[in-house]
Amino acid sequence: MEDKIKLAEKLLKEYKGSDFSFGLGCLSDLGKFVLEFGKETLLIISQNKWARPLRDEVIKILLENNIKVIAQSGTAKENTPNEDVFALADLIKSVKPKSIVCVGGGSAIDCAKAANVLSVLSPGENNLEPFFGAGKVSEIMAKAGIKRLYPLIAVQVAAGSGSHLTKYSNVTDLSEGQKKLIVDSAVIPDRSVFDYLTTLTVPESLTKDGAMDSFSHCLEVYYGADEKAQNFKLTQEICLTGIELIVNNLPELVKDLKNEKLRENIGLATDLGAYSIMLYGTNGAHLNSFSFVDILTHGKACAILNPYYTVFFSPAIENKLRKIGVIYKKYIKEDISKLRGKELGIAIAKAMTEFSRQINFPFKLDEIKGFGDKHITRALNAAKNPQLKSKLENMPVPLNPSQVDEYMKPVLVAATTGDFNKIKVMNGM
Repeated sequence: MEDKIKLAEKLLKEYKGSDFSFGLGCLSDLGKFVLEFGKETLLIISQNKWARPLRDEVIKILLENNIKVIAQSGTAKENTPNEDVFALADLIKSVKPKSIVCVGGGSAIDCAKAANVLSVLSPGENNLEPFFGAGKVSEIMAKAGIKRLYPLIAVQVAAGSGSHLTKYSNVTDLSEGQKKLIVDSAVIPDRSVFDYLTTLTVPESLTKDGAMDSFSHCLEVYYGADEKAQNFKLTQEICLTGIELIVNNLPELVKDLKNEKLRENIGLATDLGAYSIMLYGTNGAHLNSFSFVDILTHGKACAILNPYYTVFFSPAIENKLRKIGVIYKKYIKEDISKLRGKELGIAIAKAMTEFSRQINFPFKLDEIKGFGDKHITRALNAAKNPQLKSKLENMPVPLNPSQVDEYMKPVLVAATTGDFNKIKVMNGM
């Protein structure tokens, strides 16, 4: 396992260089990052009582570096509701900071990214619709002659989304129960810090959610990566390392939440998950998860759905599944060397669901309170939305909107009851 840890560290250093500080006890590097942009900043950090020690430590670091906090805001609620983005955008516009420091998990950092976009590109009008999709922010910036947004320094405190390293910002319209996505290099934080010690107080439920979200990043990217592409070897190394770190460490961490070494291992894995989605996009499970925000956390939604997409994709990804099978060896009863296509996919999918059982995680949708046919309908409709078409295109078995009902619906029906046999694979595969 130690060789995997060293490999993870090497990959992350090669990826972000000196713009990203990670490890155990590196929070103090925040000060030098802020000073690169000036001695005044807007601080976004939880105002809740439980966050007071972290808040005090962050403010102490800023004061020690003679950095003035010109305004302070709380963090966004789970899944980054539109309203929280609008409120933060108004604050940014009013104080015009030299930089923005956001200390929080994925929802908090996603909110800071989206609010930064609104404050610079849509002053006076809180409308995110023009920015959803891929490359829209940069396109609008170019037309307006705007070279950059406010400098953003992201301090991650939860091992999960990887928002501190990525070009993605997820925002939720609570009235529709639908999450939408900004995908643009312009929203990547300018500097990032992830001190894995800050995750020691994260509860078991959030620990599992975050780890399984990152597992899904690595898995979906690996499934969708082009084996003929020049960067495939790198992509495979990143994804398989991240997956292995999570599969081998998460069950132990759930039993020992204060274990610093296990927290570091999961933190490295989640950062590799973030790296992976900068190389290729996620696909089926992430796409559908956006439609389940009213009943499921993001990590749970992806973890439930990925075994079923594994079966759907299986005829197109046999070589990849055999490598995944090595990682899941102790959860597999069959001799997978003798299996092909859908049968191979089902064997790997069963291993994934057994892993979920081991960490007391759901593995089918009918386990979830409030789930119903309306969620399947919502997910199918969202999959046909042009703003989310990249997720369909990223699949190892790409779909166009006209094929969604024929092929995606059986996946969701199978995920409802756990019956892999209901999944329909493409003809000729």
